[in-house]
Amino acid sequence: MTSHTVELLAPAGSPEALDAAVGEGADAVYLGLKDFNARLRSANFTYAQFESALRSLRRMGKKVYVTVNTVFEQREADRMYQFLKYLAAQGPDALIVQDFGVVAMARSEFPSLRLHASTQMNIASARGANALSRHGVSRVVLARELSLEELYSIKAETNMELEVFVHGALCISVSGLCLFSSFLGGKSANRGMCTQACRRLYHHGEGKSGYYFSPNDLQLLERVPGLAAAGINALKIEGRMKSASYVGAVVSAYRLVADAVMQGDEDQIRRSIEQGHEILRNDFARPKTQYFFNGGKSGIDWLNPEQDGGTGISLGTILKVKGAGGERRAFIRPPEGLVISARDSVRIHRGDDSGRVSHKLGLAQPASDGYWISAPEGAIGDHVYLIQTKAMSKHYAPVITQVSGGKGPGREKAPFPPDNLQAAKTKKGDVFPEGLYVAVSRPEDFYIVQSSRPQRVMLALTEKNAKYLLDENKPPLPFKPAEVILTLDPWFPQSIAGFDTDKMAEEIRQLTEKGYLQYILNNPGHFSLFRGYGNVKLIAGPWLYMFNSWSLSFIASLGADSFVSPLENNRQNLERTVQQSRNSENASGKKRQGRNIPYSRFFITVFAWPPLFNIKADIGPVLDFNSFADNKDETFSLVTGKEGSRVYPEKHFSIIDKLPFLKEAGFGRFIIDLSGKAVKKQHYRDLMRAVSDNAPLPHSSRFNWKDGFYKNESPDKH
Repeated sequence: MTSHTVELLAPAGSPEALDAAVGEGADAVYLGLKDFNARLRSANFTYAQFESALRSLRRMGKKVYVTVNTVFEQREADRMYQFLKYLAAQGPDALIVQDFGVVAMARSEFPSLRLHASTQMNIASARGANALSRHGVSRVVLARELSLEELYSIKAETNMELEVFVHGALCISVSGLCLFSSFLGGKSANRGMCTQACRRLYHHGEGKSGYYFSPNDLQLLERVPGLAAAGINALKIEGRMKSASYVGAVVSAYRLVADAVMQGDEDQIRRSIEQGHEILRNDFARPKTQYFFNGGKSGIDWLNPEQDGGTGISLGTILKVKGAGGERRAFIRPPEGLVISARDSVRIHRGDDSGRVSHKLGLAQPASDGYWISAPEGAIGDHVYLIQTKAMSKHYAPVITQVSGGKGPGREKAPFPPDNLQAAKTKKGDVFPEGLYVAVSRPEDFYIVQSSRPQRVMLALTEKNAKYLLDENKPPLPFKPAEVILTLDPWFPQSIAGFDTDKMAEEIRQLTEKGYLQYILNNPGHFSLFRGYGNVKLIAGPWLYMFNSWSLSFIASLGADSFVSPLENNRQNLERTVQQSRNSENASGKKRQGRNIPYSRFFITVFAWPPLFNIKADIGPVLDFNSFADNKDETFSLVTGKEGSRVYPEKHFSIIDKLPFLKEAGFGRFIIDLSGKAVKKQHYRDLMRAVSDNAPLPHSSRFNWKDGFYKNESPDKH
């Protein structure tokens, strides 16, 4: 029997899903409003619906968590302030947040708000959890890539509440470390606009294609007893874009097992798991996996390139079509014994993976060897999936019985964040000279980049590289330790094969003794590795997502001296965030002088192959290629190894030709990022020639630099 109550937390992407979650016994729900949440494509809640739901759920003794789990730009600081003020007045049980700027703003201005760190924050260790705990975060939603053993270890080293995903869709990339959708058109996962590039059809070689990066769905039903025993506080079900019937079925299955675990009878637990599996047998989702829960002992059983990544039960492909408009029909041949009816819901996938559309059947007419179904869209060869039957449409008592209120946020100006940036400046001074900085993955690349001597060289701090740098018998390197900046990977787990945080801390101690005193950190937990090193210079890396002055202030409070602009950033937002001075009015209308954010604190990446997927497994044994393309013939490379796998675009990001304008604006520290690929002499020479000439590079991408994030509203719309 577990000694604590385990919370069952369910998604509510719509009022109907909310009814199902509560009706089946969820202890808490998480939902989003119309802005600042990572599922902007789900229905979400109006302010009036939210307020009414909050009142009803309080009476029921249920908890409500509001998702504010996207990054915000500097231009949106006032809107975020207004939104948080509104939420503080409403009093939900917690906010689920990603942006460190939201943490800083809430702690400074609205301390009554309880904060939970979203899985988008990429927290996979006790060090990461404790770093947030010291800044007022009470719960962390851990990364999905952890094993039960790691969960036990994290719980033993933190007092933070821990929340773990137990069911639903998975991302091939670590949450918070995916740039694919953003790179393809600004629809960033960090802005709630993910287009699910992982679920697409790709091809390589001659006629070979597959859904190479579309993982199975997570299901940890039989692992609930182990999670409870590990001290996990909340079991989270993914699915704010799923139907109410799906939410109801999944909640009911996990409710059965969670209740049995609390009662502690082993026979009852076993029976509840069997009953739960029966409930989930036809959940119309993808095949199931336990992912990394057993420490990867099952291999890559969560990836099957043969399945197209859609949800539902396959009804085959469209074999014939007839009619037009509302009378248009499609002929399909479902698996033998499968009966479909009018009012069932299907999803039609284009045969070339160019689109997907859902449709409630107005007609399902049996024929001698199949069915004619209503199909306003779809062509011969398109795949059809059954995603819900009319028999599944269970009716639940409505949570929202009367909608009232709903004025929403006001329009006050946001105050300035705490002046941690000034403290960082006075503490260590300006130590990084202006000029070019070159990032590489291997010490061997030092010999190539020395031909055009950069101010510093940045090297990935992998276990292999650390061992090499500490080797007393290695040949002399062309850069002294004082000229090397070591970059820590954003994935910072509790422990995995070949990785241990204590071992890493010891390596850093030895490296500092050898004079390696400059580091780029990409995870909140990294800062704990450098306590007591007063002579070390710390740079906040691009994976800490500093898109606003509030996030800069928070990261400075952790101990950062300088900052690398995120790869997704754009020129307009960078200029808004990093400006020498400004005047503003606070909420009372009093004029106040703006802060001084020194340009000397900033690095801007002007060339890179952005890592689009960061996959925490070597998927080389499953995918036997290193280059692939999408249906628009955009090409990408796959780099695999024991430390994980990454996908890079063949089309590099470059704003090298913008260097004169950046220098004129006041910036002076620029990064040429060649990490992730072996550096080639000729390519490096061409890059340096382009830098010298301020010339645009052919076949390059601006990423979001010019157009910014995709916006479905005008920038000034409130």
